[in-house]
Amino acid sequence: MTPSNQSIIQQTKDWVSQIVIDLQLCPFASAAFSSDSIDYTIIPRNDITIHLHQIANSYSVFDNDTTIETQLLIFPEAYQDFEDYLDLLHLANQILKDLKYIGIYQLASFHPLYRFADSAEKDAANYSNRSPYPMLHVLRESSLDKAIASHPNIDNVPQNNIDKLEEIGYLTMKKRLEAITES
Repeated sequence: MTPSNQSIIQQTKDWVSQIVIDLQLCPFASAAFSSDSIDYTIIPRNDITIHLHQIANSYSVFDNDTTIETQLLIFPEAYQDFEDYLDLLHLANQILKDLKYIGIYQLASFHPLYRFADSAEKDAANYSNRSPYPMLHVLRESSLDKAIASHPNIDNVPQNNIDKLEEIGYLTMKKRLEAITES
């Protein structure tokens, strides 16, 4: 049974709150979450052609609505295979380039089976990019630049995340994400 759109968005919000913010994996997430300036867009079906059009459209939506700080494009019915998802990510970045949005927007990637290159499948550090559903995170570069400039040790964030997640452990992180997706 496919969860309702309301349930998908709530699970995504719970993931942002309980994992990304509570574990301080992204030092910038809290402000956008607290100000309710994250756009959660569910992109249904399993049709890459439609998805690519919707991704291109999301950049236009972002252009025209400055109240949106960041977007999470959620694909609950597609890209369950991580390699298929990486193909989508590649094409989404190509669209970003083709539409001349490089330097304006940036994509970050999240997937339930996210795995960094050369990492073990059960490496807890993979949970820095594991999410309830396959999703693309569209960020405004100008906002990102401001946030980076105001962060005292931005270069330490990735290693701090690895250390924190390894200390928590793979099984605990797996249970935390499963608890969100089962709610």
